[in-house]
Amino acid sequence: MSHGKVAIITGAGTGIGKATALAFLADGYRVALAGRRRDALDRTAAESAAAERALVVPADVSDPASVDALFAAVLAAFGRLDVLFNNAGSGSRPATVDDIAIDDWRRVVDVNLTGAFLCTRAAFRMMKEQDPRGGRIINNGSISAHAPRPGSAPYTATKHAITGLTKSTSLDGRPFDIACSQIDIGNALTEMTARMAKGVPQADGSIRPEPSIDVAHVAAAVLQMANLPLDVNVQFMTIMATKMPFVGRG
Repeated sequence: MSHGKVAIITGAGTGIGKATALAFLADGYRVALAGRRRDALDRTAAESAAAERALVVPADVSDPASVDALFAAVLAAFGRLDVLFNNAGSGSRPATVDDIAIDDWRRVVDVNLTGAFLCTRAAFRMMKEQDPRGGRIINNGSISAHAPRPGSAPYTATKHAITGLTKSTSLDGRPFDIACSQIDIGNALTEMTARMAKGVPQADGSIRPEPSIDVAHVAAAVLQMANLPLDVNVQFMTIMATKMPFVGRG
């Protein structure tokens, strides 16, 4: 049963975005599923028992016109926006800084950072003007917002920058009842991270397998953050596999 709240989830076709979209739909949200591939978004919607509350909107978050069209579609269909989950992201092949092609750098920055900014800007404008006013923006920061993996300069730089965007948005949103949070996720089991069980490069040059967690726990955490009243904010949350190499020296 719907409670009327509206969420936009970017990167909703696979992985964390898909799991979070399904969790929000199950909780009663009306959810706009955004992503580049309509077929993947359609599959996400079809997996929900509340597919009638899902709005599939193919969108490229790095394209300002595409982002504007996404938010216009949500306004036309639902009339307001309560939650934005900036989840869409991209990486590049592992490489040391001297071996990173400028096109790879720009592609990752365009999706991970500029895409989050464009969606945040559009959400902020909508939340500021709607009645009741306000809403919540949740950014997917990643463990890489704190510590890099080897050969990950473009991805790590954008995720460090997301922390700055989160803080600035949180501060700018105070007068308008707009809360902004960041969730830093480590080793959630998705199609992208399945290879970790076979071994991934470590800072000491070795290749070692790493533990992972069920992506449903991540989706539940995002939903918990979203469902808080707007006078309460989880500013930063880290959710990770307990034994992954992060805390301490590995």
